[in-house]
Amino acid sequence: MIKESLSTGEIHEPKYYNQELVNMPEGGDKVREVKTRVGQDTFRRVVLSSYHNKCCITGINNSELLVASHIKPWSVSDAATEKTNPRNGLCLNSLHDKAFDCGLITIDKGLHVIISDNLAKTDMDNNTREWLKSYDHRQIALPEKFIPSVEFIEYHNDVIFKG
Repeated sequence: MIKESLSTGEIHEPKYYNQELVNMPEGGDKVREVKTRVGQDTFRRVVLSSYHNKCCITGINNSELLVASHIKPWSVSDAATEKTNPRNGLCLNSLHDKAFDCGLITIDKGLHVIISDNLAKTDMDNNTREWLKSYDHRQIALPEKFIPSVEFIEYHNDVIFKG
C-alpha cells in the first residue's frame, strides 16, 4: 500500500497522524561517561559458540537477535570466577533474555524452561501467549560444552525468578 501510494503520488494519512503534539522535547545528543564490561565480548563469543549460535529455548539463529545471558547477574557475580564463566551463560533471543533477566522465566536443575505465572498473566495476544507457554517445561538445547552450573541456576531460581 505504501509503495502504491508513492508511485501514484497519493498518500492518505490516517486521522491519528494529524494529532497535535504538545510539549514535545527537542532532540539532541549528550556526551556521557560509561562503564564498559571488560571480558563481556569474550563471554558472548564463547557462550554463543557453545550453543552453535542458536537460542537454547527457541532455536533462533540470527546473531543480531541473540544475547549471551548471565544466569547469575553480572552485577552480583564474582569478577574472578563468575562474570566471564561460560557456565554462567545461556544463549537466548532478546525477548527470552529480557524475560529471564526479569525473572519471568527460568530453567530448573534439569535444564527445563519454567514460565512464571506472572508472565502467563501478562496482557498479550493469544498467539504470543500460546507461543511462550509452548516452551514451559521443555528442555533447553544443550551446549556443546560449558553446561550451565547448578549453582548459578539455583541462584536464579531462588533470587531472580518470580515463580
